[in-house]
Amino acid sequence: MHALLVRTAAAFTVGSIALGVSAAAAQPASGGAASAERALVDRYCVACHNERMRVADLTLDTADVDDVGAHPEVWEKVVRKLRAGAMPPAPRPRPDAVTYEGFTAWLETELDAAAARNPDPGRTDTFHRLNRSEYHNVVRDLLALDVDVAALLPADDGSYGFDNIAGVLGISPTLLERYLSAAKKISRLAVGRPAPSATAETFRLVTDLTQDVRVDGLPFGTRGGTRFDFTFPEDAVYGIRVQLSRDASGTLKPFDTPHRLEVSLDGELLETFTVGEPPPPGAARSDPEYQDWLARQRSADDGWEVRVPVRAGPRTVQVTFHQKTSAYAETLRQPFLRPYTSITGGDTRYQPYVGSVTVAGPFEASGARPAESTPSRDRIFVCRPPSRDTADEAACAREIFSTLARRAYRRPVTGRDLAVLLEFYEQGRAEGGFEAGIELGLRRLLASPDFLFRVAREPDGAAPGTPYRVPDLELASRLSFFLWSSIPDDELLELAEAGTLHRPDVLEAQVHRMLADPRADALVENFAGQWLYLRNVRALTPDEDLFPDFGEALRRSFQRETELFFASVLREDRSVLDFLTADYTFVNERLARHYGMPNVYGSHFRRVNLPDASRRGLLGQGSILAATAYPTRTSPVLRGKWVLENLLGTPPPLPPPDVPSLEETTSDGAAVSMREAMEQHRANPVCASCHRLMDPPGFALEQFDAVGRYRTRNEANAPIDASGVLPDGTVFDGASGLREALLGRPDLFVTTLTEKLLIYALGRGVEHHDAPAIRAITREAAADGHRFSSLILGVVKSPPFQMRRTRS
Repeated sequence: MHALLVRTAAAFTVGSIALGVSAAAAQPASGGAASAERALVDRYCVACHNERMRVADLTLDTADVDDVGAHPEVWEKVVRKLRAGAMPPAPRPRPDAVTYEGFTAWLETELDAAAARNPDPGRTDTFHRLNRSEYHNVVRDLLALDVDVAALLPADDGSYGFDNIAGVLGISPTLLERYLSAAKKISRLAVGRPAPSATAETFRLVTDLTQDVRVDGLPFGTRGGTRFDFTFPEDAVYGIRVQLSRDASGTLKPFDTPHRLEVSLDGELLETFTVGEPPPPGAARSDPEYQDWLARQRSADDGWEVRVPVRAGPRTVQVTFHQKTSAYAETLRQPFLRPYTSITGGDTRYQPYVGSVTVAGPFEASGARPAESTPSRDRIFVCRPPSRDTADEAACAREIFSTLARRAYRRPVTGRDLAVLLEFYEQGRAEGGFEAGIELGLRRLLASPDFLFRVAREPDGAAPGTPYRVPDLELASRLSFFLWSSIPDDELLELAEAGTLHRPDVLEAQVHRMLADPRADALVENFAGQWLYLRNVRALTPDEDLFPDFGEALRRSFQRETELFFASVLREDRSVLDFLTADYTFVNERLARHYGMPNVYGSHFRRVNLPDASRRGLLGQGSILAATAYPTRTSPVLRGKWVLENLLGTPPPLPPPDVPSLEETTSDGAAVSMREAMEQHRANPVCASCHRLMDPPGFALEQFDAVGRYRTRNEANAPIDASGVLPDGTVFDGASGLREALLGRPDLFVTTLTEKLLIYALGRGVEHHDAPAIRAITREAAADGHRFSSLILGVVKSPPFQMRRTRS
């Protein structure tokens, strides 16, 4: 672009932005407010704009546009606002589209050139603790052992939208105690040494989960129940106890027809129990004969326990009812799609449900020898001492800990590492023999800082504040924790130890290999689970009076739909724009019924096409819509905020304190539509500046109620007005219109997703010096059709991922 045009555009745009800030600050309060209130409003408006622009120390009308590189932290925020079309704010004058885009592109080019002259890859924290999910995956991959880490460790704090941010993953004395306790339990379970006493673990089913249909994974011809994996610690006798579900008072409902329940282990039937029998014919409720029958029914599951010898290792426990083919009597009222067990409303279940399954043991095995072979023992015992000679056992122990520590510490093992572990081994061996020593050494390994923390070590003699390329071993850990949320495997470690992992062709091949591995499902569980708020879905509790059919089955279906959808874009290496435009989704019968889709039957999920444009992409999925609503109503603010944060990358500032609640009714008690309530709220100038950005995307999603059902009329029984305007002036109507408006600027969504991936990959927030790398990633991905693998590969190849800055 010609230099004169650049300077003209710069002066026009910068001046308009600065004028917009000044005008917002000077906007008079409505209603002739007192001077004190006016001052409060002025201070908030200035703070609001400064929060978004962060220009308190440099006003844009005096900034030197000829020296953009002098203040990149300011100009990167200008670029972000320009790309979003948020500045100059309406109704300030705005340059034409060509000038606007030309200046924005020129500004980005100047910033990229300045970053190339003075690269700054940023700095991650020196110590990065494993979070709970990573700990689970590491134990699984290191020891071939799947443990319930949620029962051992507390949830982690989050920041920047994720719980793997190094800056908030500290450790306290209490947490350290939990890690020591977890190491003790895991090491005993992995080695398979006899337990000192029997224990019991109970698996409970939530009360609002329907059990009238087959559960996915259980045999055909069954209904309800549960299926779970359980690691039996040793060869012994174990008890499996089943208790039926009660109502809210703890009373078991009587049933007058028999229902058969079967208990199986690894598909082998162990026992069949029966509940229900016809009441005595002709007996009145007060008759002793009827009361005896009722008492038997109230305690029908007493003694429902089967004891069976089980070999040590992971096994699958299944408890389910036989599906009855006989029809049940019709009722005058259509039954709910979820069960209710309240005392006042009665128990709406017409069939018995499983309430809990308890596995207890080991019995009759204390002091017995451990199992010869389990997946975890095979992983640990890479050798066996040829004799009980001390030297033979010590040599084998050294080989065992050398193998384990190399993967657990994610680097070659030193003599000092082995000395510490072998010291604990000797202590355990003296007390209980070879395997007791291995167990104690493993416990020490699982509590080691080298295991619990990823440590970034700076090169010796490096000058403060200078960038350096991270060593291959650290790069291997960064890569594996990014894609797998776990430790590097042997192939990755071998490449890192050989010093070849950083080579572009080698690194690209490893990224594609790792994405094809099942362990890459961690991106679905951990990245998508937090980016898309899927972890919040299981806690949704919509109002039962307004949404009586919402229960656990729908919660699970919501979450599973979005997980399968995200996995399809990832596994099929589709364009990430399919997150917005995909004309397919995944449903089972319950979810299809909720969406109004006909001819879908069964509990299994299947891929279906979406003829209705309003349901396409993430914006039409129940998990997103329900997670951004209140229990009793929709929330344009929550939904609009979600769109701004997660799709457009322009999060609004935090609200001021003491924000009044919305008026949901008029003075005469009539219902107020959500749009009318929000318009009243925006009449307050303190609220207007932010709500004019948040509300329009939220209004577009008003076509869906608080649990994601499509609707045409609102709470006030008036037609839905789902129209809105984006900050750049783009007009839209409804979810499909909003989707088209977002696709008009695809770079915004792709940039936002890239930022989210970079935050997740680095374990820190993105800063202004990361913006040039993000632009480079998105440009390269655009040339490849925005394929998901292109974004991931771009993140891995970027300077922030491969480099680090020394401490200033």
